[in-house]
Amino acid sequence: MQHRVRRRASDLGVSMAEYVRRLVARDLDRPQTVADPAAVFDLGASGGSDIANNKDAMLFEAFTSRGQKSRRR
Repeated sequence: MQHRVRRRASDLGVSMAEYVRRLVARDLDRPQTVADPAAVFDLGASGGSDIANNKDAMLFEAFTSRGQKSRRR
């Protein structure tokens, strides 16, 4: 990695220290992004299924119908 850093700094015509300073400054100048947990909820409709209550039946159906439908890999 150090070799690559030196080569990149040389390509830019600056010292390795200056290159690292620029990278750190750029990183620190970026606004901090805060993830919104709500972004992963309500992404689609369940079609009326209730996985929390019906998961055992749904898993049973999926495993017993293995030979009947082609599965994607």
